[in-house]
Amino acid sequence: QAQLEESGGGLVQPGGSLRLSCAASGSISSINAMVWYRQAPGKQRELVAHITSGGSTTYADSVKGRFTISRDNAKNTVYLQMDSLKPEDMAVYYCNVNLMITGWGPRNLWGQGTQVTVSS
Repeated sequence: QAQLEESGGGLVQPGGSLRLSCAASGSISSINAMVWYRQAPGKQRELVAHITSGGSTTYADSVKGRFTISRDNAKNTVYLQMDSLKPEDMAVYYCNVNLMITGWGPRNLWGQGTQVTVSS
C-alpha cells in the first residue's frame, strides 16, 4: 500500500536550524493535505504546520515566522524548515498525510516520528 518515512531530526542549539523531511512511498494515486504535528513530553500532540495540495499553508502561532512547510509533489515529500529554534520546540515531530492509494481509496497515514532536541 503506502508508508511514510521521516528524517532530519536531531540535536541543535537554541537559535539553530533543522530541516525535517517526510517521504511517502507505495501505490499512491494522489496526495492531498500534508501536515506536521509535534508532541512534547507530558503534552498533547499539536498541529505545527499544514500545506494543501495547492500549496496553501497555515502555521501554529508559536512557529509563525520561524518554520516553513513546503512540499515536492514529484517526490511525494513534505518538508519542515525550522529556524530560530527554541527549547520549547523540543518534541517528537510527526508527519501526517491524506492520500489516495491506487485500488484501495483514501488513507490517512502517520510517520514514525523524529526527535528534535533543542539544547545548549
